[in-house]
Amino acid sequence: MTAHDHTHLRPWRTITRRPSRKIRVGNVEVGGDAPITVQSMTNTLTADANATIGQIRQLEEAGADIVRVSCPDVESTAALSTIVKASKVPIVADIHFHYKRGIEAAQAGAACLRINPGNIGRPDRVRDVIQAARDHGCSMRIGVNAGSLEPHLLEKYGEPCPEAMVESALDHARILQDHDFHEFKISVKASDIFMTVAAYQMLADAIDCPLHVGVTEAGGLRSGTIKSAIGMGNLLWAGIGDTIRVSLAADPVEEIKVGFDMLKSLGLRHRGINIIACPSCARQGFNVIKTVEALEARLAHIATPMSLSIIGCVVNGPGEALMTDVGFTGGGKGAGMVYLAGKPDHKMDNDRMVDHIVELVEAKAAELDAKRLEAAE
Repeated sequence: MTAHDHTHLRPWRTITRRPSRKIRVGNVEVGGDAPITVQSMTNTLTADANATIGQIRQLEEAGADIVRVSCPDVESTAALSTIVKASKVPIVADIHFHYKRGIEAAQAGAACLRINPGNIGRPDRVRDVIQAARDHGCSMRIGVNAGSLEPHLLEKYGEPCPEAMVESALDHARILQDHDFHEFKISVKASDIFMTVAAYQMLADAIDCPLHVGVTEAGGLRSGTIKSAIGMGNLLWAGIGDTIRVSLAADPVEEIKVGFDMLKSLGLRHRGINIIACPSCARQGFNVIKTVEALEARLAHIATPMSLSIIGCVVNGPGEALMTDVGFTGGGKGAGMVYLAGKPDHKMDNDRMVDHIVELVEAKAAELDAKRLEAAE
């Protein structure tokens, strides 16, 4: 057990996930007892297979479990088979307006087809997409957006609202169920976090399929991260959500990082180093901010779940180190204390601490990986 793994002793940290059916997106399980998956979407031209594969590779390295690509035209679905073959993670084809693109994407090897009820067209067209998904082993996502609801629902409700979004989702779920197709998940996203949260809460009570959670068009890196963390964090804390996408007007890799940070902060998923650091003040024994920046960059390659505390002085340093795998607390005379597994271990000069901590963390990660491998054999 790592130093930070104490959830079972603290019931107030327990999140009970909403029970849902489990489906598969390629070789990745979504829903049920499967880990909450993190996904993003490419923003290259899908028709440019090389550029799209390059971006997928970056997302894979950042930890993406699933990647979505937009398929707006025949050139995109034509490139999809090359993209799917090169990808290590399942590919979701994003389909809007043209139902035939969905059929072509299924034939090209997409693991999942995303359709938007507000613009995919008549039920008979949806039926053809369902048949293609069934024939090619695809799952589907019903992706409802507040900004593209069906005209009859806007007329009925007067404006986009949670009730309209949920009605749209359930109407389309019924079409899939009527065709005996159950490998689907649903999303009900809005850019308004109040609407998003209310819609997901209603949907969670109305159906047992997995839910893809996100706040759509959340904004730039900082503002979008904050909006997403408030809306999605609220839902995840309540146990709602089986796969997530953070929608940022930023490099898609940032979406993956924010998604994992969100799940890490709630103890729902662990990947990489969780750095606990003080904001720094006049008591700091070293430059905390610059040290944390350096460590984040130097430890970004480690996927092993671990915790590291970097605290400027002895007010909170020893207490935080008690709960982490590796810790460093600032002291006097240009040196601080290194903690291992919660206990003070040895002193280290500030000017050598970054290199030293990187070595300690890499060694601890290798040790944890070896133990995990041994346990799996």
